[in-house]
Amino acid sequence: MKKHTFTFMGTGAGCGVPAFFCECPACEEARSNPRAQRGDCGVMVTGEQRTLIDTPPDIRHYFNREGVRYIDNLIYTHWHFDHVGGLGELEYMVQLLTKQPIPTFASPYTLESIGREFEYMMYCLARCEWNPFEELELDGVKYTALPVTHAPGTYGYLIETEETRLFYASDTGKLPDETAERIRGVNILAMDATYWKENGFPQSHHSVQETIEEGLALDAGKIYLTHLCMHYSEPITLAELEEYCAQYDGRVAPAADGLSFEI
Repeated sequence: MKKHTFTFMGTGAGCGVPAFFCECPACEEARSNPRAQRGDCGVMVTGEQRTLIDTPPDIRHYFNREGVRYIDNLIYTHWHFDHVGGLGELEYMVQLLTKQPIPTFASPYTLESIGREFEYMMYCLARCEWNPFEELELDGVKYTALPVTHAPGTYGYLIETEETRLFYASDTGKLPDETAERIRGVNILAMDATYWKENGFPQSHHSVQETIEEGLALDAGKIYLTHLCMHYSEPITLAELEEYCAQYDGRVAPAADGLSFEI
């Protein structure tokens, strides 16, 4: 049986924690406590190959932190800057090391948008359009592209091995009905929990409370809160968030940059 590891490369919303411009309690906590720091969202599945989901602006630092020298496959959730802005960091990997385009999978809309923004990088990517609800197998792992409620062409991914069903959706509001039914009963749910309490954009993001409520309703085994801003609306520190999650007896936890587990 192949062993695979799922790693949260980054777990923050667009401006990270601490945000350079912010002096709220959450950002001040992160300046003094590395555990509370968050870069932009991305994850990686590692087996015999490395499959990266999204290239956030911090990706070079993530690769150095995790000892990653190359990737084999690239998947995108969507085309916003905090999920694609680090793509340029892969150019010299292709030029100097792998010397071949990276198989790259995403919705047609996302691939078109990335092509416009990174035209000079397209020789580095072997782009493959991925339609809603289509399945793809990479390195013994099955990925299913599931539409979510965010920008046009945004997917969450049902990630399945022989042992684990995991759903990863870094950016989404309440899940569409068909997507929700596809992921019911997953072992692990890692989902957008951008806001604490008041949700400024319910059509495209979750609050912490909404993510927990939806995850429990879907009978998810373990719920990881990701895409955490910590300082939109009402700030919350990591210490306060962990105390809040303790009421769920280990079933709910904030994701953390660098957190890895076998799937």
